[in-house]
Amino acid sequence: MTAGPAPSTLRLIAVLAVAGFASTFAGRSVEPLVGVLARDLRSDAHTAALLSAAFALPYALIQPVLGPVGDALGKERVITACLGLLALALTGCAFATGIDLLFGLRIVAGAAAGGVVPLALALMGDRIPMQRRQVAIGRFLVAVILGQLSGSTFAGLIEGQVGWQGVFAITAAVGAIGCAAALFGFERGVGAPPRRPEFRQALTRYRAIIGNPRARVLFAAVFIEAIAVFGIFPHLAPLIEARGEGGPREAGLALAGFAAGGLLYSALVGLLLRFLGMSRMLICGGIVCAGALLAIGLAGRWQLDCAALVAMGLGFYMLHNTFQVQVTEVAPGARASAVALHAFSFFCGQALGVAIVGAALQGVGQFAALAGCGAAILLLGLATARLLVNPAPPASGQPER
Repeated sequence: MTAGPAPSTLRLIAVLAVAGFASTFAGRSVEPLVGVLARDLRSDAHTAALLSAAFALPYALIQPVLGPVGDALGKERVITACLGLLALALTGCAFATGIDLLFGLRIVAGAAAGGVVPLALALMGDRIPMQRRQVAIGRFLVAVILGQLSGSTFAGLIEGQVGWQGVFAITAAVGAIGCAAALFGFERGVGAPPRRPEFRQALTRYRAIIGNPRARVLFAAVFIEAIAVFGIFPHLAPLIEARGEGGPREAGLALAGFAAGGLLYSALVGLLLRFLGMSRMLICGGIVCAGALLAIGLAGRWQLDCAALVAMGLGFYMLHNTFQVQVTEVAPGARASAVALHAFSFFCGQALGVAIVGAALQGVGQFAALAGCGAAILLLGLATARLLVNPAPPASGQPER
């Protein structure tokens, strides 16, 4: 009979789950509010949609710094500090009086959130054996996905009662709860004492990681999937409004479908691994995402968008969770740095995808734009199933202390 996870492991996952929930709750809450923010702050919808990129881009750009900082100071310490800064930035968003100030505060919030989920994944890579890691990370993703689900749904449903300022105030309170959980929940005396970050050594480590062909495949894969899958999210609310089907409430419910699909994946991850294996999981994930994007491209009722997003959430996590697990092993001696580069690629793709899909929507229309995204994600699933089928030797790196 196989022993279950140790109590210290369960405690670690519980603390990281609260932290991950807080960071993703903040990230997704702005998307249903795009139309309202555009009107209240006297902007246009396409500019307001870039508030999503204003969170994602600094999230990406901070990763090469946070990787070595997490290795040196301790991942638990950096996660805690980042959650505190996130809560402060979100508090400022609640009092923003103009679109420019809101952009600035979203940039700070995105950079702070960038120190939570990637370092949490690296920490689980340090503490949880590889044979249990995909299921463990899949369970951790439940909290991350619930943050997405409740962030977007909550923002859409409650905006009419408390306004967008109230939505930001509540996200700030959730960030503060995440900070408190990290501050008091992490075990004391675990891990090495803090040391000075060695950025010159970090550059050498990054070069070694990028020199690993498997790492390059994984970084390119998450960049492409982020563009193809997440580029439509901030534009969905204006599209639903333009069709006369509702506003933030309907957009929030539709976007919640994606997170519901992620929860479905988390519930089925053990069975999917057993019956599909890694290669078929990637192929099926690409097929499911492509079909969902085509359904959204048809511009039907918002309920159809919601159903398609459920399927897309399932397909996306079949791809993305597999990539996440693989990247924790490309550089075991510099795991935080490898995961940081992975997150850098993923969130650069998210930020760029908002602009690419926005231009495509205006240039070629909704169906053609999303058909292109569907083709990209389908090819990605097929290509990575072939390229990742055989394990590769890990990149060299300095041992984490």
